[in-house]
Amino acid sequence: MNNTKEDLSMKSLFIFFIPLGLSASLMALSHIIINSTLVRADNSEFILASYAIAMSLFGITERLGNLLRQTCSSLVRDKNSYKLMSHFSFYLIVGLTLVAISVAYTPAGEFIFAKIFGAKGNMVDDIKGIYQVLIFVTIYSASRCVAQGIIIYNRQTKWLTIGMVIRLAAMYLLSLYFIHSGNITGVTGALIFLIGMMIECLISFIEARSLVRKMPEKHELQIKSKKSIVKFYSPLMLSSVIVLMIGPAINVSLGKTADIELAIASYALAMSVTHLILSFFIFFHQIVINFYGENQTIVKNFLFLIGFIPFILVGILAYTPLGGLFLEHVMGVNGRLLDASLQVLKITMFMALVFPFIDFLNGLLMFYKRTKITIFSQSANFVVTLIALIVGVKFAAEWNGLIGAIGISLGSLAELLW
Repeated sequence: MNNTKEDLSMKSLFIFFIPLGLSASLMALSHIIINSTLVRADNSEFILASYAIAMSLFGITERLGNLLRQTCSSLVRDKNSYKLMSHFSFYLIVGLTLVAISVAYTPAGEFIFAKIFGAKGNMVDDIKGIYQVLIFVTIYSASRCVAQGIIIYNRQTKWLTIGMVIRLAAMYLLSLYFIHSGNITGVTGALIFLIGMMIECLISFIEARSLVRKMPEKHELQIKSKKSIVKFYSPLMLSSVIVLMIGPAINVSLGKTADIELAIASYALAMSVTHLILSFFIFFHQIVINFYGENQTIVKNFLFLIGFIPFILVGILAYTPLGGLFLEHVMGVNGRLLDASLQVLKITMFMALVFPFIDFLNGLLMFYKRTKITIFSQSANFVVTLIALIVGVKFAAEWNGLIGAIGISLGSLAELLW
């Protein structure tokens, strides 16, 4: 009987996890659709650069909105807690929207885009126009995450994949329309993104609403006030801000290496491949949040069953001819950049090794409502990464992109150990 129960439970974990992984992997395709549309414009380099800068700032507010998914799936257990969560989410989304509006419609935005991001004078107006559309994407993205938190808690994760597939189909059709019309600007990319996000949000909201109706009025594990939500969410928000500092720190350091362009390009390419593989595994914390209390042994077995897959996949690309073939024929990389990117991949293997275990432990912190620890673990990540970058630039500047990969791998190890 025990074996049957274990097999059934393991099967239920896969049924729960695979749609989450697929939806995360498909997310990468949505950005490919947008970029492949913008690249067909007459002044494609200018448009792509403007869109990339607007998206880099948008990523900050979107990340804070995305945390609502974990918060909701961890805390909402009945109609009462859903009502509290809805009120909290409303105020958070309003706050994020006001911040975005202040960037898009005041001189503050011009200062941020021109001075901090280094955009040229003729790009700033285009960037602000793109960002004005992305404000609405922030609203729908955060709202979608609240709905998806409900869906994940109720173990209906197939709806995340369904929503993403429909979203991608709509984005692709809209992309074709813009390509055939020939009227492509930076705002075109933002509009494709917005329509896709609105569709995914609508599908998630309809399913979540039907699930909320079936929830009990009160649950024994219900949260009592918005203060409980703030206590859970705030450390996640602060730790996210710390994480956001790592990327710029790496880019600044790579700008001080022996061959700057090669360093930045090889690191960016290797990390894009690594993140593409890791994207399927970014929801492991949801397994812990939703299943750990029921059967801790099977959740741990599941971790060890799939936790080494990213490491193996990155290793195959780094140490076999498959990596060179993928980079050359799929990503169009060749020459010394191809060789340098493969060298960086050999180091990012270690980040791929520790990532699933970090996500598992973060899931435990959310399960036990100890999210404050994430502030310290992310701080450890940032400090160790920074030390590794400083040492690398000072004593081995000729290592180029490898310095960034070593920094982020050691930082991830420090986060895991904490």
